[in-house]
Amino acid sequence: QVQLVESGGRLVQAGGSLRLSCAASGRTFSRYAMGWFRQAPGKEREFVATITWSGGTTIYTDSVKGRFTISRDNAKNTVYLQMNSLKPEDTAVYYCAIALSGVPGTASNEYEHWGQGTQVTVSS
Repeated sequence: QVQLVESGGRLVQAGGSLRLSCAASGRTFSRYAMGWFRQAPGKEREFVATITWSGGTTIYTDSVKGRFTISRDNAKNTVYLQMNSLKPEDTAVYYCAIALSGVPGTASNEYEHWGQGTQVTVSS
């Protein structure tokens, strides 16, 4: 089965930047969309960003538009999330996932493979 491992999360000050990585491994790396989700304490998992296999289409939740950038390097089986101008409300555990198809969906039930998550904490 495919395995996903997120990394890069840490404590940063508001206004700072951080880049998260998600490395995938397994028998195959299908041409499926990939996404980033996050979960803050006491809240449901929230969609953050998604990207098609080619990288030609990206979708972001409104709260991160203009600040976050999702990208992928298929040769390395890795997807990234560049986060700039971080705000305290960005604090959450961030998860990457592989979609059920090539469609870049925004709902968690459109994804079936998930990483373990990486903690991002933004201080005031």
